Amino acid sequence: MSEKIRVGIVGYGNLGKGAVKAVQLTNDLELVAVFTRRDPETLEIDAPNVTTVHIDEAKNYTEAIDVMLLCGGSATDLPEQTPQFAKLFNTVDSYDTHAKIPEYFESVNQPASENNKTSIISVGWDPGLFSINRVVSEAILSSGETYTFWGEGLSQGHSDAVRRVDGVKDGVQYTIPADDAMDRVRNGENPALSKTDSHRRVCYIVPEEGADTEKIEQDIKTMPDYFVDYDTEVNFISEEELKENHSKAKHGGFVIRSSKTGNDNNQIYEFSLKLDSNPEFTASVVAAYARAAYRLNKDGQYGAKTVYDVAPAHISPRSQEEIRRDYL
Repeated sequence: MSEKIRVGIVGYGNLGKGAVKAVQLTNDLELVAVFTRRDPETLEIDAPNVTTVHIDEAKNYTEAIDVMLLCGGSATDLPEQTPQFAKLFNTVDSYDTHAKIPEYFESVNQPASENNKTSIISVGWDPGLFSINRVVSEAILSSGETYTFWGEGLSQGHSDAVRRVDGVKDGVQYTIPADDAMDRVRNGENPALSKTDSHRRVCYIVPEEGADTEKIEQDIKTMPDYFVDYDTEVNFISEEELKENHSKAKHGGFVIRSSKTGNDNNQIYEFSLKLDSNPEFTASVVAAYARAAYRLNKDGQYGAKTVYDVAPAHISPRSQEEIRRDYL
């Protein structure tokens, strides 16, 4: 086996913990260190020979790490951290605020390019795998409509966003697709669906003691990019209820392209995921793209990249010869 790709992980929340597990399941990636804003001594990581380090010391690991997996939240962590880490490391992140991806790309592209680093942004399942399938399906079926349905499941990005609202102690958000809307799409009706027609968002919030729950609800429902365009329901519950009923992170969804070809023949292209653990699956995608970041950098392809810039062979642990033999 060739020498392993050495990776570091920034952030040890749900995604960071999933990334540790994902790396452990590979044969070609080696976890060197986990970087945290907390006291490193407080992290309990079930991984041998892995160092826990304060994030401020990451600059001392440029020679020890080939690719850094950035596992912070999209709301405030990644917009600040990724441009800084892109100066020092090849990086992979899961930035998922769709509306802001173009400006986020530019903020990462400049420091990465200037320092001969490769940063693959917005990796996961949406954005990520769903993004690929939207482009592929539309390239193949040039007429028609593409629909994306998320859920039913707990959204990591939206849950992180609600937890940052003033007065919120803890909370989660579920995205729930409309069954009747999906049925109409699968029947080839090509309906015009608004965001409210397609999904609704349901939040379960643990407020801080004495917090203004009416203000919390209003702040959530009017949050740009996350909730303002959706039918959003906010429920206030206890910490005990949150832990008992909302500790799982199941998710999934569908990309469906509905089209007609030739003599009015219906063609339905559908890609779907059903996930018991959203963060663990997302972390698995992020870990796979560490291979791509490493390989692209070795090829001199510097700057910010997205999943559209990465060939499937670049994320596989197998050789080109094995892929052609076993999968083509």
